[in-house]
Amino acid sequence: TVVTWNVGTAMPPNDVTSLLHLNTGETNDADVIAIGLQEVNSKINKRLKDALFTDQWSELFMDVLSPFHFVLVSTVRMQGVILLVFAKYYHLPFLQDIQTDCTRTGLGGYWGNKGGVSIRLSIFGHMVCFLNCHLPAHLEKAEQRKEDFATILHMQQFEGRAASGILDHDLVFWFGDLNFRIESLDIRFVKYAIDSNILSQLWEKDQLNIAKSTWPVLNGFQEGPLNFPPTFKFDVGTNKYDSSAKKRKPAWTDRILWKIKSPSVGLGAGGCRPSQGVLSVSQLCYCSHMEYTVSDHKPVAAIFAVQFASKADKPPVEIYVADEWSRPEQAVVRYKMAAGFHRSSWDWIGLYRVGFRHPKDYVSYVWARSDDGERCWEKQLSVSGLQVMFSEEALPKGKGEYILGYYSNTSSSIAGVTEPFQISLPRSEEGSSPTDSSGSSSEEEDDSTLVLLAPKSRSPSPGKMKRHRSRSPSLAKFQGLILRPSSRDRGTSRSPSPQSRRGLPGDIPTIHLPQEEPGCRGAKAKEPGQAADNQEGSSFYQTVREQGGPRRISTDNPLARADPRNLGLLPALRLEMIDQAMGRRRESVDQGYPCRRMSPTSPPGCGTSPKEGSSP
Repeated sequence: TVVTWNVGTAMPPNDVTSLLHLNTGETNDADVIAIGLQEVNSKINKRLKDALFTDQWSELFMDVLSPFHFVLVSTVRMQGVILLVFAKYYHLPFLQDIQTDCTRTGLGGYWGNKGGVSIRLSIFGHMVCFLNCHLPAHLEKAEQRKEDFATILHMQQFEGRAASGILDHDLVFWFGDLNFRIESLDIRFVKYAIDSNILSQLWEKDQLNIAKSTWPVLNGFQEGPLNFPPTFKFDVGTNKYDSSAKKRKPAWTDRILWKIKSPSVGLGAGGCRPSQGVLSVSQLCYCSHMEYTVSDHKPVAAIFAVQFASKADKPPVEIYVADEWSRPEQAVVRYKMAAGFHRSSWDWIGLYRVGFRHPKDYVSYVWARSDDGERCWEKQLSVSGLQVMFSEEALPKGKGEYILGYYSNTSSSIAGVTEPFQISLPRSEEGSSPTDSSGSSSEEEDDSTLVLLAPKSRSPSPGKMKRHRSRSPSLAKFQGLILRPSSRDRGTSRSPSPQSRRGLPGDIPTIHLPQEEPGCRGAKAKEPGQAADNQEGSSFYQTVREQGGPRRISTDNPLARADPRNLGLLPALRLEMIDQAMGRRRESVDQGYPCRRMSPTSPPGCGTSPKEGSSP
């Protein structure tokens, strides 16, 4: 299935199931879906957001297609021009040599509002290229469209000897907002022909139909009959053609064409030999979808049946796994690589839920080759058979259907998958009593809330175990940082509800500071990081002790007035309150007494005390 849609910077609709022809039955069930979009919102604020997160259109198509077992194979974007290619998960090992390219043609080649983006790949050994273009607009720009298309074909080059140029591929699908218009005919006659359903009288005046027979660059490109109304230009939100003052003439601007490489004798274009075997393409459907009104263009879809002799009978990597994992020790994966497969030490085996969206959408993974510090075990079973094992903490708990996939870093694709299998592991006990965690160290509490990668981590994604999906950047660890015990330790909710701010009578933590006896002033003070932990695990203030023993702060001290029942402070604010309370001790420097360093990040000199009444 091939889809093209100029979305006119609009937000995605709620559902695109009918556009993708997903409910047509088993006989017409697609294996590969290519989606070309034009004029996706690419203003600076949107581009910054899309650079950090997946754009909304791609998210929509992944959400809709993943329940039908489609996985995103590759995607490429050039400003508002996006191309996505999806395939059934069991075809992924036979889709190799995936590459992308883009060519700008706007503003003399410096701007990407116009141009072309492409994804090429080997499908069962046959080279196929998908090319999504957005060509110049307006009736009089036909020659400019021709030149831009020729530029795109010339500029886009791929690595490898199989097919270096676009036209060197065995099969090319060319689609997009090609912007070809209807010549000569008056707008009133065009609308009359549309209303009377005599579209054939408009075909011979279509610029693209004329160009097929006159432009050498279009030799061999085929297109199905235009049995649907022109797809441009509509009033947004309606099925009415342009009613504005410009009153643009309706036109078939959105098109889908294909070209089969000519099986000529000898070397083909670019010095490449034509593929062995017969490849045939028949178009089953070519239609527009009038039900979508978010743009001034209507989307166009085409369904093709591509027949060829398969050149790849076995995947590059074969994976063997038990039908069910009911115990952690059963999480053993055996795999065998085909001869000639280029293995990398960065290859990994991912565990996916059935219905995963893209190759990085895994639950957990193990490296396909063991290195120091990695939690996977690998041993040689035979000359070509290997084995790895998932650790118990990496396995999902509960019941579900999963798939294993071998990800090749060299080809940036999945080189082997399994059939779905069951995982039935008992869920871990939810919650724990406060007494079980009262003796844990502050470092252990940090690990329970922050997941930080080691400097030499080779994780293929930001989260190593993917326990936390927060998009916020990770916090750095600072020695001496005081953290409130986690909700698991306190047995209470982290939600900032009114209940969490109620007073707890009789449970105010006692705050101690060392006595300032003359005989102890010259002694070396202990670092705050060495303060004794509260045995009950409920106090989040530090306690500093010296030889003279602890003493309670007087009520006029600012720290004593910091009643935790009245302060819903974050750790950083609590640190400032401690710093403010120690201000008086810093003033002792002026009297000749040595000062204390509150933390390793504090300056070695003694700072001045904060101003009275100043707010942190």
